[in-house]
Amino acid sequence: MSGLLALLDDVAGIAKIAAASVDDVAAGAAKAGAKAAGVVIDDAAVTPRYVHGFEASRELPIVGKIAMGSIRNKLVFLLPVALILSAFAPGVITPLLMIGGAYLCFEGAEKVFHVLFPHAPHADGHVDPNDDPAGDPAHLEREKVSGAVKTDFILSAEIMTIAMASLPAGQPLWMQTLALAVVAIGITVLVYGGVALIVKADDVGLWLARKGKIAPVRWVGRGLVRAMPPLMTALSIIGTAAMIWVGGSILLHGAAELGWPAAYDAIHHLAEGAGHLLPAGGFTAWLVTAACDGVLGLIFGMALIPLAMYVVDPALRLVARLRG
Repeated sequence: MSGLLALLDDVAGIAKIAAASVDDVAAGAAKAGAKAAGVVIDDAAVTPRYVHGFEASRELPIVGKIAMGSIRNKLVFLLPVALILSAFAPGVITPLLMIGGAYLCFEGAEKVFHVLFPHAPHADGHVDPNDDPAGDPAHLEREKVSGAVKTDFILSAEIMTIAMASLPAGQPLWMQTLALAVVAIGITVLVYGGVALIVKADDVGLWLARKGKIAPVRWVGRGLVRAMPPLMTALSIIGTAAMIWVGGSILLHGAAELGWPAAYDAIHHLAEGAGHLLPAGGFTAWLVTAACDGVLGLIFGMALIPLAMYVVDPALRLVARLRG
């Protein structure tokens, strides 16, 4: 009997350790996912344009294909690379994060640039022509899905790198793997579940407006239909602002870690001073920090546009012609 009780006590101890490990994985995943919020918002803002122009019956299947491609990007390609870098080359993570932050600043700044100068060429050579109605719909769908998965790969790489850098140091490999997998799957479900709701909301609203049995239901349907265009515009603005803010923050933190802390320290002291002087000190300090990160991110992104337009893009076109 005493042996059985000792065994049960050991089992209970193992269960407690396992439960604590699950809590650690969940906490690490939540922290890492929160750090990647800016990229997630932009991912959700970018994806709906890939289903524009298709029949309503193809919208959800296309979103599903992009979501599966996103899962593959994160779990098959990016997660192993993140773990290998963490184990064998941890010093590379900060520079990689800064490269991703620079890309986010550039992408966000380019969107701002095209709002200010609508007829200027895209710095990355991107062209978004109208869909060709005479083309093969299946081929067009494959192209759209392929383009969306490639865009997702870039954003997913930044998400996974941010997640890897946000995990506590010294965690076992299995715990890091589980936390990154939770982030990968959770963020994909969050983004593409939200995208599915967005792209079908106008159809649901139209159905309610037409088929609703009572006036309040029809009113809700009409409200949904009217709300979608401004919602998409607002989502695009929030996504752009989030890209610039997160990119600037990554660059400032990375520069501080690499031995150039002047800008980071100046913003930190400014935010602390504003927090002491104004009400809601914590929120005020965060707001000042975010605003400064965003301004510097926008300036840096704008500076990258000529480089991309006159150096990187011509070089890529030359390589493409040589391969052709």
